[in-house]
Amino acid sequence: MSTEVVKLKPGSYKTDLKPVWCPGCGDFGVLNALYRAMAQLQLEPWNTVVLSGIGCSSRLPGYVATYGFNSVHGRALTLATGVKIARPETIVIAVGGDGDGMAIGGNHFMHACRRNLDVTYILMDNEIYGLTKGQTAPTTPTGDKTKSSFYGNPEPAVDPVELAISTGATFVARGFSGDMKTLTNLIVQAIQHRGFAFVNVMSPCVTFRGESQYGILKEKLRLVPEDHDPTDRLAALAFTREKDVLTTGILYNVDEPSLVDRIAHVRELAKAQGPEPTVKDILQTFFPSF
Repeated sequence: MSTEVVKLKPGSYKTDLKPVWCPGCGDFGVLNALYRAMAQLQLEPWNTVVLSGIGCSSRLPGYVATYGFNSVHGRALTLATGVKIARPETIVIAVGGDGDGMAIGGNHFMHACRRNLDVTYILMDNEIYGLTKGQTAPTTPTGDKTKSSFYGNPEPAVDPVELAISTGATFVARGFSGDMKTLTNLIVQAIQHRGFAFVNVMSPCVTFRGESQYGILKEKLRLVPEDHDPTDRLAALAFTREKDVLTTGILYNVDEPSLVDRIAHVRELAKAQGPEPTVKDILQTFFPSF
């Protein structure tokens, strides 16, 4: 019997489903970068889970030959938490759009960051609600005209990178769907990171943001300076205040215990204190007369 190990290629992770995104959508680039990253890491499809919420980009789990689930709006990270805690050995990748992750899912995002949940979260940021036809999203720049802001968006925009760094994520990177090589490398390092790894990908919506977005973003791009210290939180946050520049690369990267690590520690403490409490014991802490 042959024991030769079959090397997985990017195409090995494709399913028979064909993406239904608009021609030119940045999400095609993100999907292909994910295929390449998975092949580079030789991720086992049977030990990998891809989860999403609702939106154009949240269709992605159906295009990846792993375990996957397309959940409800904004809830990708709640499912990711359950999967990772129940099966810590599983590679968990959550994906979604900026409307999904920063609006209804914003609260879950904040707590996943502060808990340092050991998952990779890839956010496809097109600065608009694409699936529901072009309304203003939390990330839409101030002043931009959309279907729901005819005279210009009056609200300040959320920067997902700033929010991630501020609330405790331990790996934060920014990428561009038009730069396949850099984006693939960022996803590889995010998956390898132990802790909450967030990759914010500028992924233009050619339908509701316009085909010019690729050129606008490309002109702003620069790679993170070689002398940048990714452990310096203030230096990382400075990249979220740039006006005419969009810095891509690993902006923040520190090593801290993940939620899985801390739960394992609590389990060991519990074992050292004797037999586990029964259901009755637990109920009596709330209802002494039970």
